Amino acid sequence: MKNIKAKKSLGQNFLIDPNILKKIVNEISPKSGDKIIEIGPGYGALTALLSESGAEIIAVEIDKSLAKNLKFQNVKILNTDFLKLNLAELAEQQKLRIVGNIPYNITSPIIFKLLEEREIIEDAVFLIQNEVAQRIKAKPFTKEYGILSVILQCFAEVKYCFKVSPNVFKPKPKVDSAVIHLYFQKHKPCTNEKLFIEVVKAAFSHRRKTLKNSLMNSIFKNCNFKNIDFDLNRRAEELSIKDYVYLTERIKELKHDGKRIEDTTARRNSG
Repeated sequence: MKNIKAKKSLGQNFLIDPNILKKIVNEISPKSGDKIIEIGPGYGALTALLSESGAEIIAVEIDKSLAKNLKFQNVKILNTDFLKLNLAELAEQQKLRIVGNIPYNITSPIIFKLLEEREIIEDAVFLIQNEVAQRIKAKPFTKEYGILSVILQCFAEVKYCFKVSPNVFKPKPKVDSAVIHLYFQKHKPCTNEKLFIEVVKAAFSHRRKTLKNSLMNSIFKNCNFKNIDFDLNRRAEELSIKDYVYLTERIKELKHDGKRIEDTTARRNSG
């Protein structure tokens, strides 16, 4: 397997440092009875340590040349794309734990997939690009605060664990990485989650402009914001998570082409 070269098209950077691997396993704290999905096991360095825990491990590797060489006790290997995986079928009425060294180019799609299916997910421990980790944990009034910050912090508790140097990878990436731990919320923070996400995306679409300008240049452009119970002269980065939940509730009450915004959004998402 050492002769297999990393594929740039798949964003492969293999973690090779045993100390960092142990720190990640300590953060995951796997135990017997856990059902763990590992995304992109690569050479299996993390897989090997996880398999010693007694947990049920399912390793999902899209690279066929790597997948065929992964052989561990207590580990099921799936040669497929994680983004196309039916997690509900794998869960079998048990909460899943998701871990992995995530390719930088598909970090956001993976995170949004987990958010959509978070009812069957206990938590997730990821090694990701440090810049993305900083955005995920960012607070209002900072340049890092944005769509990922608001949406993830609304639906999950975010823990920034530790920074990781490029020197512990093969090949070395050009940027720093970081380990994050996401604990998914069991309650529903807002009554219409899809609308909430639409509102957040629209608010940050023109982050230097006021909320009113951003919303009026989005899918909400035909809404009448004249009497809305919210100060739309603020900018997107100034709002807290609670502010965005409240704004979503107010927008839900507005009319769009004679229909309630909630009904219009639901029809668009289903179509």
